[in-house]
Amino acid sequence: MMKSIIFDVDGTLWDPTEIIMHSWNRAIAELGTTSAVITADVLKKEFGKPMDVIANNLFADANEQDRAILLDRCCQYEHDDLLASEKSCLFPNVVETIQQLSSQTSVFIVSNCQSGYIELFMEKAGIAQYITDYECFGDTGLSKGKNIKLIMERNELVDAIYVGDTQGDYEATLYANIPFVYASYGFGQPEGYTYAINNIAELLDREMMR
Repeated sequence: MMKSIIFDVDGTLWDPTEIIMHSWNRAIAELGTTSAVITADVLKKEFGKPMDVIANNLFADANEQDRAILLDRCCQYEHDDLLASEKSCLFPNVVETIQQLSSQTSVFIVSNCQSGYIELFMEKAGIAQYITDYECFGDTGLSKGKNIKLIMERNELVDAIYVGDTQGDYEATLYANIPFVYASYGFGQPEGYTYAINNIAELLDREMMR
């Protein structure tokens, strides 16, 4: 029997950095409440953190109210631009691998993203029918580790692994007490992991899934 598998999104299943970078800079230019300039490198260092932490890090020169307004505008433009884009941001073999995994085990998603982002991702990738359940910071206000545990409790999971790419992902698995599979093609360099993969398709062959 294969372990249930829980995925991160950004840096693990897709890379929408270029689209999001332009969306956020457009929001910043319109509102004019921060001097921040968003680059791809800046975003990749923030991906995986809760949205309020990202706003505090990137918009430190804005007051709390303006940060909240700006973050909402950034997320609105991000959503609209990702939905309209015809560019595929998926990493290689994502759809095929998730489809095959779902025929053998339950597949889940847990992310620190805003509400609606996982749904948008699943729609763009065409994988909603393969995902058993999902959870995010925007819907619960909980840390990634707590959301992983919430998914496990809600679906009565006994044996699961989490696939992600950042230090925050690794720390979340320590909290949830499950193995961490490091997507080495992603954005981060975590201090520890149980297994590492160079391509998502390796999940179909690895002993870690047993």
